Amino acid sequence: MTYRIGIDARMYSTKFTGIGRYNAELIKHILTIDEDNTYVLFMNEPEYSSVVFTQPNVEKVLVGARHYSLGEQLGFWNKLNTAKLDLMHFTHFNNPILYRGKQVVTIHDLTLSYFPGKKMTSPLHRLGYNMSIKSVTKKAATIISISDNTSSDLEKLLHISKEKIVKIYEGASDSFSLIVDQQRLDSTRKKYNLEKPFFIYAGVWRDHKNVVGMIKAFKKVRDQGLDMDLVITGRKDGVYQEVPNIVVELGLEEYVHFVGLVPEEDLVSLYNLANTYVFPSFYEGFGLPALEAYAVELPVAASNTSCLPEICADGAAYFDPNNIEEMAQVMTTVATNEDLRRTLIANGTKQLKKFSWETMAAETHQVYIEAIEQD
Repeated sequence: MTYRIGIDARMYSTKFTGIGRYNAELIKHILTIDEDNTYVLFMNEPEYSSVVFTQPNVEKVLVGARHYSLGEQLGFWNKLNTAKLDLMHFTHFNNPILYRGKQVVTIHDLTLSYFPGKKMTSPLHRLGYNMSIKSVTKKAATIISISDNTSSDLEKLLHISKEKIVKIYEGASDSFSLIVDQQRLDSTRKKYNLEKPFFIYAGVWRDHKNVVGMIKAFKKVRDQGLDMDLVITGRKDGVYQEVPNIVVELGLEEYVHFVGLVPEEDLVSLYNLANTYVFPSFYEGFGLPALEAYAVELPVAASNTSCLPEICADGAAYFDPNNIEEMAQVMTTVATNEDLRRTLIANGTKQLKKFSWETMAAETHQVYIEAIEQD
């Protein structure tokens, strides 16, 4: 017997960073292991038109509804009902709360419960968040979490039974690997005007990412005599103007490079060129950039909070993200201590073997079949 399985792929894009990567890798690998069941992918533009699937067991449905919108609650709901699915996988907590079909959901983190941020913070948006996450986790046959830390948060904040939660780790993209083409590296260094050794951070600027704290620590690193730069990738966000403002305030304009949302091949090159990856977050659901750093043998300096010790293990050197002095000291030590760097690289390479997108897709597929076939 074959089934119709829906996947919410409205975030199918690297512009959504972690969740976009999750969607792309899940769909890529699940279509490789399952040629029998039909997968109905619910997408928004421009990905609906630009992303082409050649497999015969794929259907695309244009949703055209943003998250937290009336279109999500009514238009998306109508298209889900029309699709006649045996199972729907919501890959994020946003869902039409009226949908009653059999479903599973992936909860990446509970960041908005701890750090609401500056966007969509009106009472209406907060109500929408709370209604959505409570609705989807209550109705889901299974809740997929991406770390033990997220599983614990689900139990603690939403009072969900641990029997309903399945932890499935993510992986690192195959595109992240050591680059031996020196010409490519030289070209990237020239393109972004990177003459000095540099720390790198890849991600958004939201409060829980602690980007301002990292920049303050970087200032102390330089004040202590280490002549390095800091590269910050990711979409520039005017809502979090304190990030570029602190650079100006501390007189770091010459040393901090905001390179924007770069093409993936450039990002891989930047990782290869970097001296140290800095992971300053107060809170994370998984910590994918650490695995990407491990894949290119890039040492990691990371916060000792939330899931990061779980994911990074002994492949990172840790600091308290609330302690700027400690962060600066760890950044300096990782950047300059060659024995430590060799140890971190070896440990990171070993830790990376515990994670794979292929395994993630296979375990998710098992969740699908078990959810469909349970009473």
